[in-house]
Amino acid sequence: MIKLTGINKFFTSDVHAIRDLSLDIHSGETLVLLGSSGCGKTTLLKMINRIIEPSSGSILIEGKNILEQDPIEVRRSIGYVIQEIGLFPHMTVEDNVSVVLKLKGRTEEEQKKKASEVLELVGLDPEQFRTRYPDELSGGQQQRVGVARALAADPALLLMDEPFSAVDAVTRELLQQELLKLKKRLNKTVVFVTHDIFEAFTLADRIAIMHEGRLQQVGTKEEIISSPETEFVQELLMKPKKQLSAFQGLI
Repeated sequence: MIKLTGINKFFTSDVHAIRDLSLDIHSGETLVLLGSSGCGKTTLLKMINRIIEPSSGSILIEGKNILEQDPIEVRRSIGYVIQEIGLFPHMTVEDNVSVVLKLKGRTEEEQKKKASEVLELVGLDPEQFRTRYPDELSGGQQQRVGVARALAADPALLLMDEPFSAVDAVTRELLQQELLKLKKRLNKTVVFVTHDIFEAFTLADRIAIMHEGRLQQVGTKEEIISSPETEFVQELLMKPKKQLSAFQGLI
């Protein structure tokens, strides 16, 4: 699905956000980018979405180099969910969800139909929520609308940048479970950024651990717990290792 080869990002000669990173992301999997703030995971996600350009390297999606394509078209073909959600405050829920559909020239009837479908998918009754405005929603409801908007154009790829970190713990867990259900129903390829190791272990098929712009290890939960490959990964697992092992039923 996605192949990143030799990716580097230098903002200045002294600020290297990504260093020689190569990574394959498989079709239909949820790959979680895990690491502390400033490790480069959000920068990497934004490069896949052509918001930031790499200094060197190639990014292929379905065998096509996105760096040779129109960045606007690339973005419209990818679902993107961020922590800040980014709903337009002057637009209704239905209009927010339909933004990309409108840009793609879908009819008003098609927009309404698709908005209803994706709102139902994320657990929001269209009849109850379609005419509401973002400031009339809870944080969890706003985030669900953000996910619905990302799904509206039926993208094969969904990028999610710490989408649940701004909500309370109970809502966050509910949203994580909803995402797992959506994953089973829709079979999307998902790249999910988080700094929370427990969220990573809940959602991921595979985890890519980053530190200071470098890829430290890629593997399943079981592989990372049983065989950490670098000192950083060992330290990352040190405190919660017992809980993670129990959580995964590995002990």
